[in-house]
Amino acid sequence: MKENFEKLREQLGNATFENYVGLQDGYSEMAYQMVAHVLTLGYATMLAGLLYFVLTINWVAPKYRMSSILSGVVMVSAFLLLYVQSVNWETAFEFNTEEGRYFLAEGNRADLFNNGYRYLNWLIDVPMLLFQILFVITLTKSSMSSVRNQFWFSGAGMILTGYVGQYYEVTDLTNFAIWGAISTVFFFHILWLMRKVINEGKEGIPADAASTLDSIWWLFLIAWMLYPGAYLMPYMGGIGLDGAFFNETGVVARQITYTIADVASKVIYGVLLTVVAQKLSAAEGFDYVKNNS
Repeated sequence: MKENFEKLREQLGNATFENYVGLQDGYSEMAYQMVAHVLTLGYATMLAGLLYFVLTINWVAPKYRMSSILSGVVMVSAFLLLYVQSVNWETAFEFNTEEGRYFLAEGNRADLFNNGYRYLNWLIDVPMLLFQILFVITLTKSSMSSVRNQFWFSGAGMILTGYVGQYYEVTDLTNFAIWGAISTVFFFHILWLMRKVINEGKEGIPADAASTLDSIWWLFLIAWMLYPGAYLMPYMGGIGLDGAFFNETGVVARQITYTIADVASKVIYGVLLTVVAQKLSAAEGFDYVKNNS
């Protein structure tokens, strides 16, 4: 197995484990299509989310509309980059009629499958996702500029260090773990800061709006916890080529996990923020029908 791994590493270098699986064992029709479909579902959901945020922007008072605008920008960014990744999956592998499986396309070295597209998307989206809650809630103790800067710093730091780490997920476990650990420090700082922001935002607002903010916290916590799991997927159940998930099952599980996390943390999160903004607008006397008749 070690000799086989060294041969694969010579061919693929710091490629993600999806490519190692595609070169060594290939993908069954079911596994290949499941990944293709879940990637399509991901970018299609972002397009549907964009339509929702465009159509509902006038449902809230003007001071809350920047949140919907940022959600729209997130949807556009996610749609474009997830679409590119979907195309990347289709071009990176080709069907072998003799084996009846999909293998890494021959002569296609420059177009290996790359999760880096997701990281580029997150580098754009994460700061905006974090900023947009600041346009809905009112901070009672913290400085908005301070919170905004911390969100930006930790959000960018988390994504950039994770981006570097994922290139070592097969070839260098030490570097993979180090960069992943640094990214996790930023990750936990974001969770702490979001909890603080939501707690402050709940002060002095209607109970139903505060309840929705609690729902946002639990959605945020659960959805964001899925990302480290997907990052570590090659090492679930073992290390190296012998790992229980270093195969097509792990690849399918990773892409499903990433897609669920993206839909929850972007689309559903944005919808819930819109709901909070609607409740606050109503409490402040904003009448959608009157103002849009």
